[in-house]
Amino acid sequence: MKNNNFTEGAILPKLLRFMLPVLFAMFLQSLYGAVDLLVVGRFGTDADVSAVSTGSQIVQTLTNLIVSFSMGITVAVGQKIGQGRPKEASKIIGTGLIIFALTGVLFTLISIIGAGGLAFVMQAPKEAFDLTKSYIRICGGGFLIITAYNLLGSIFRGLGDSKTPLIAVGIACVFNIIGDLFFVSVMHLGASGAAIATVIAQLISVVISFFIIKMKELPFELNRTYLKIENHYAMNIIRIGSPIALQDFLVGISFLVMLAIVNNIGVTESAGVGVAQKVCGFIMLVPAAFMQSMSAFVAQNYGAGHNDRAVKTLRTGIAVSVFFGVVMFFVTFFRGDLLAGIFSNKPGTVAAAYDYLKAYAIDCLLTCFLFCFIGFYNGIAKTGFVMIQGIAGAFLVRIPVAFVMQHFGGGSLFLIGLATPCSTVLQIIMCFAVYVQFKRSIDRKAEKTSL
Repeated sequence: MKNNNFTEGAILPKLLRFMLPVLFAMFLQSLYGAVDLLVVGRFGTDADVSAVSTGSQIVQTLTNLIVSFSMGITVAVGQKIGQGRPKEASKIIGTGLIIFALTGVLFTLISIIGAGGLAFVMQAPKEAFDLTKSYIRICGGGFLIITAYNLLGSIFRGLGDSKTPLIAVGIACVFNIIGDLFFVSVMHLGASGAAIATVIAQLISVVISFFIIKMKELPFELNRTYLKIENHYAMNIIRIGSPIALQDFLVGISFLVMLAIVNNIGVTESAGVGVAQKVCGFIMLVPAAFMQSMSAFVAQNYGAGHNDRAVKTLRTGIAVSVFFGVVMFFVTFFRGDLLAGIFSNKPGTVAAAYDYLKAYAIDCLLTCFLFCFIGFYNGIAKTGFVMIQGIAGAFLVRIPVAFVMQHFGGGSLFLIGLATPCSTVLQIIMCFAVYVQFKRSIDRKAEKTSL
């Protein structure tokens, strides 16, 4: 694990070595969901496609809450490793395993018992309603596995290891494709087959990950005595992870509101934005990977008291991310129709998606700053501020601007899409203001130390 020590050595090479596996893992994760729809769309019925589309949104929303909340473990473990306190890191992991086991049980009950209610809330079509319930219940029955699958990734990132989560995602992706083809095309189980394939693939990935853990040289010992809830560590995980989870949840709602606004314009526009959002999911992979990497990298340095190195990491991450942001701006703004054409062959839908993507292209230039800032603040455990700036951008700017553009923009998807970069500008201003305060505080501490 010596190569996973981020508190010394050149920043850029280590940051990139850590970031690239994160990026590839997120790319595979995005493909993971696309494969279900692709196979079901080829071998299933329209009702199966609708069930997978609707059911996966619900399962993904619950999964995102787990992923966001698990950032509390990533940051807490990273800080203890940076402080040279591996035993405390193992206690945090032990506490986290119990907390997330209970969370997995809760989400399992919600998914199994409330499958019908969740399908109703998502307005699942009548002909696909029962299939949607079945998809949710099968995935929900495996929520403990889904929880373990995502929790292992957060733990390893906190240890500075991004390659093991990549291996886990790759394994799950391969077995998911095999499972989809078998259960959907051979067994003709439709949406239920896709759900079964998802759960089995992640189960295999978790089992193999545990074998990988046994073979690795960890910086601490993890035994059964640590598998208990210790209030101090539990509160630390909750304090760091809860604001991130709440922010991601509410921001997700703001984008659903924007989608509802577009749905009122017309079917073609609605389909276009749906395609555009799929494209955006891939466009935003690079800044999102920098955000996750920054959190783990900064957490170790902040925990070790290397505040200046944490700040240098932020600046380095922004500099590299800007390069990718400029490239994605030009590709999306000038050739967004080609990107949209990957997901649709209907000229009207592609044109609508391209109009919307031009606004997202502008956001590409901004998120390279914002996502690095968010990763930095997660790393220094200022997740309360991360929550505030995210909610402020969503509800003070994104939704109001979208409403205004709907009524006075003549139905232009470009103008409605501008709500997103407008909210990002506010968030960057807030992040920069807090950064100035943080920089002044560490400068004052440095002056006192020198005296």
